[in-house]
Amino acid sequence: MTSPIFALCDEYVTRSAVLDPVSAGMEGLDIPFAAATDYGPDGNAARAALISETLRKLAPLEPQGEADVRAAAHLRERLEAELAWHEIGEPLRAVRAPFGLVTDLRDSVDLLPHGTDDQWRDVAARLSAVPRMLDGWRASLEAGLAQDMPAARRQALELAVQLDLFATDGTHRELVTGYGDGPVRGELDRGAAAAHTAYAEAARYLREDYAPRATQRDAVGAERYAVAARLNLGADIDLVDAYEWGWAELARIEAELVAEAGLVRPGASVEEATAILNETQYVEGLDAYRGWLQERHDRAVEELHGTHFDIAEPLRRVDVTLALGSTSGAAYYTSPSEDLSRPGRTWWPVNGDQNRFGTWNELTTVFHEGVPGHHLQLGATRVAGDGLSRFGKNSWVSGHGEGWALYAERLADELGWFTDPGARLGMLGGSALRAARVVIDIGVHLDLPLPDGSKWTFDKACDVLLNQGRGEPHRVHAEVVRYFGWPGQAPSYKLGERAWLAAREEARQRLGAAFDLRRWHTAALELGPVGLSGLADALRRIG
Repeated sequence: MTSPIFALCDEYVTRSAVLDPVSAGMEGLDIPFAAATDYGPDGNAARAALISETLRKLAPLEPQGEADVRAAAHLRERLEAELAWHEIGEPLRAVRAPFGLVTDLRDSVDLLPHGTDDQWRDVAARLSAVPRMLDGWRASLEAGLAQDMPAARRQALELAVQLDLFATDGTHRELVTGYGDGPVRGELDRGAAAAHTAYAEAARYLREDYAPRATQRDAVGAERYAVAARLNLGADIDLVDAYEWGWAELARIEAELVAEAGLVRPGASVEEATAILNETQYVEGLDAYRGWLQERHDRAVEELHGTHFDIAEPLRRVDVTLALGSTSGAAYYTSPSEDLSRPGRTWWPVNGDQNRFGTWNELTTVFHEGVPGHHLQLGATRVAGDGLSRFGKNSWVSGHGEGWALYAERLADELGWFTDPGARLGMLGGSALRAARVVIDIGVHLDLPLPDGSKWTFDKACDVLLNQGRGEPHRVHAEVVRYFGWPGQAPSYKLGERAWLAAREEARQRLGAAFDLRRWHTAALELGPVGLSGLADALRRIG
């Protein structure tokens, strides 16, 4: 029999999906199809009201066991964090690049099932709904401006560039062409044309109407940042302490990078080693790149299953997808659908006529996005059975999830997997980038001084990311735009990794010779998402 707490979790997921079918589809929820989310002020208000109502219903419920304790704590923590986000007006200034509402809307089309004519009709309906969804979003932005809640001008202009690309690169035409000449083709063509026109109009609006009224200030300030950090970390932390730790972590990683560069060529600097690897460790052509990625995903599953993890059969495959024309600047992951009919996928951005793809610095991302990273963690929630509420199976805490994925990279290093030339240098470069995210994000938004006493600017952030964070030059701009527009998310990787490593070390110390890494990993994955403030305690309670 389902407990009242689990029943409330299920009720919230169901009702939330009705109010936001785009996000529900992105998450892979098994729900009836609906074409559009209302991104207007009324839609935002309805979602906030549902959160408040659910918290009121949760308050008097008494847990009936450990699973109930975890479910109630997670539901309460997430909804309180989301409600705070609504209360400071964030949905009324939702202008963010390169990831955000608009890219979710675009990606939601590609993630819809499209095997039958009826499913293709759903795709056509989603495409046709893009104009009214963007109109609702625009109405919310106008309401925000009326209440003196503008987004940053930089984000508006960057998102306009992205929308122009969506409008002109045939972002949906390739999908529609894949259908062929069946009975739904006309609906699909009209839907794609309407969506592309709407993207172009939204770009014009941002550039000509919104940007002149947006704020020149990129930083969100202490109040908004505290809410954003809580939403992303599931914890209230000492941000100044985290800022100082980030600088120390950058220095530690730099020393390792210098030593590793010498293994590429004795006496080589990091820059010289990088240049050597760029000219020697690569594949050419899209098919070769996809093949290399898929083989490395498959190998990780094969080597980990039955040794350090028990991987459920439905999760022993990760599909590699090349995101042609992407402006994201980085790979990302989408989880399996709730019914497991849609596989977990990693998405790898490919720009323009790019034909050469470095491999030495991508292996660590394979482990981050695939196995043992996001795919294993998020996939485990899909097969968790009755021990995890439906809300737990379909929610996300960035510090927990991204922290685990960065822990997965560290674990791969501990297991000795970075044996290809330069692969460990690539891992360390990725770790440096995540440490740079901590100092850039917190420093910019809280207006904290750099170690030399200077102030943060966009150009200074790019310089730190490029030279100290070892960011790839072609990705630096998009990365920094992301940090400026998505406060609190970028530090979640390193701060989350720190929390996971601390929890593992605490278990080692507590259990001594009885500590078993495979058993600890199983417990960690069965836990489901949890805020960083409760991670160690939750792991302790389940062994």
